[in-house]
Amino acid sequence: MNKISWCKRQKKGIGLIDRKAHLSESYMKDAEESLDVCLDVKGKWKVISGYYACYNALYSILMKCGIRCEIHDCTISLMSFFDFSKEELSFMESLKGKRIQTQYYLRDLSEDWKKVKSFVGRCKEILLGLNDNKINEIRRKIDEA
Repeated sequence: MNKISWCKRQKKGIGLIDRKAHLSESYMKDAEESLDVCLDVKGKWKVISGYYACYNALYSILMKCGIRCEIHDCTISLMSFFDFSKEELSFMESLKGKRIQTQYYLRDLSEDWKKVKSFVGRCKEILLGLNDNKINEIRRKIDEA
């Protein structure tokens, strides 16, 4: 939880805002569009669009809960408040690293694209399982962290 506390103290870090159902839907739509791009392109754009498909699907969950964060590492650390497995968390951390290596250092890295598609689907499952009680519990835990 030390990382969450640090993230909450950062200017663009974790913060609680009004819940934004319309933004949640928009982020998921963007995730789906990025997934389509990921499956159609080659080279560095495959990794970059795959990462953003997953990241925006995750951010869709945060918007539904009224959680904002502009620091990607902090956003990924919030996965621990939801029903993500350790493997899914590790996958997002790895994919973020691959995106950075590909985008900034022009390294040709591959990924299992089925995992990207599966992660976006998993985020949709989590979204469907969120209700007011669960959202309030998550917000309380983040506020107390």
